[in-house]
Amino acid sequence: MSAVRIYVPCDAAALSVGAGETAAAILAEAARRHVEVELKRNGSRGLLWLEPLVEVATDRGRVAYGPVHAADVPGLFDAGFTDGGAHALAHGLTAEIPYLRSQERLTFARVGLIDPQSLDDYREYGGFRGLGAALSMPPAAIVECLTESGLRGRGGAAFPAGIKWKTVLATPAAQKYIVCNADEGDSGTYSDRMLMEGDPFVLIEGMIIAGLATGATRGYIYLRCEYPHARRALQAAIATCQASGYLGADILGSGRAFDLEVRLGAGAYICGEETSLLESLEGRRGQVRFKPPLPAVAGLFGQPTVINNVITLASVPIILDRGAAHYRGFGMGRSRGTLPIQLTGNIRQGGLIEKAFGLTLRELIYDYGGGTLSGRPVRAVQVGGPLGAYLPESQFDTPLDYEAFAQIKGMLGHGGIVVFDDSVDMAAQARYAMEFCAIESCGKCTPCRIGSTRGVEVIDRLLAGEQAAKQEALLRDLCETLTHGSLCALGGLTPYPVLSALDHFAEDFHKPLPARARAE
Repeated sequence: MSAVRIYVPCDAAALSVGAGETAAAILAEAARRHVEVELKRNGSRGLLWLEPLVEVATDRGRVAYGPVHAADVPGLFDAGFTDGGAHALAHGLTAEIPYLRSQERLTFARVGLIDPQSLDDYREYGGFRGLGAALSMPPAAIVECLTESGLRGRGGAAFPAGIKWKTVLATPAAQKYIVCNADEGDSGTYSDRMLMEGDPFVLIEGMIIAGLATGATRGYIYLRCEYPHARRALQAAIATCQASGYLGADILGSGRAFDLEVRLGAGAYICGEETSLLESLEGRRGQVRFKPPLPAVAGLFGQPTVINNVITLASVPIILDRGAAHYRGFGMGRSRGTLPIQLTGNIRQGGLIEKAFGLTLRELIYDYGGGTLSGRPVRAVQVGGPLGAYLPESQFDTPLDYEAFAQIKGMLGHGGIVVFDDSVDMAAQARYAMEFCAIESCGKCTPCRIGSTRGVEVIDRLLAGEQAAKQEALLRDLCETLTHGSLCALGGLTPYPVLSALDHFAEDFHKPLPARARAE
């Protein structure tokens, strides 16, 4: 009789709630019962409220159980879970769970299905087919394919990836670079981490293709130091690719070269901005650079550099494998392809959802998230990280589309969505945004460095009721200065959460002091 294959995630989110102990308990219980099992560690499927999510391979497909803690394991064996038996923690076939079934997983197609460190698993599920196609194409054709796909940067700015690549290709230089921005620092975001831990080879493949397309022969993954599991996964995958001929001086005998390494950031939020990141990579303090020149012309060490984030680069292999038209077939307007959305905050079913652009916030909050965990009404949703706008219920039918969000003075950013119920103090949230900017400012430009500090003081006076109309006018004027005078998006976007809170939740800025004190 063959061994029963059981999957337990090695993703950091799953480990944080006991997946390691669950895996050990399964092996111990199987040994005690003389049941032969093959334990595979996979990435998370993204159903975070069910972690640790254990899957059992059966003749019908993989059957899901969760959340499974070590104490639950004997009862699962008693219920025959190695054959997909019924149990209170059973959810049926994993692929048929509604949360997963209705997704369009392109970038995350393999995450949760494979052993992230198995090159054989990666190739079995279509890995390196995009690279194979790229090796048969001239650089300009690769760039054209990317451009035709409509892929825009998934790091927040949504700049067309093809334009960056085309600029680097057209700029002559003896050395060019590919830099992956993996400094994922926005609140409520974790898609980069999930992908690096659950499918590191796809990021490596995307970076190799970027090198072939632009003439770059060296790559760096700038990873936040708070991601030790991702670091180990990436370094192990890079070593495997080097040993297997996918990296080095002669990629798969093509005569083309590309080398790759991981560099760690030290936790500065500003280093998520591309030029600050370059300063840090070069060994200096992370501060924003003046533009021009653009990094695509004079980036890392003054050389032409492609800088894209993890999800952007990881989307490249499927575009080269299935073609630009296939990828462009998803989405709406100028927002093509899919977006990995991270649903967090006060939400019953938090997790990752990869969908084509076009679904609404209301669908995400209720159809996927199941409403608030507290059971109270949803009052506000912040989209786009700590600098994203706070959106009221009247805007929940806005489709996830870059241009649609711009029309309501919002942004999609990195796809992080944080949900708040009706107990939230929106004035306190606005103050936090200003304080966050003051703490994280690199200090190079006056509007951001000084304006954010003054902004906190103005909000405090407004909340104290000191000439409220005058303080609100001053706050709005200060936000305009930040928007138009800041050197980068940190100062330039800080007004988004502040003004949206002020516009949509004005009553929170004018509470009587005793009521505010009770709320705090």
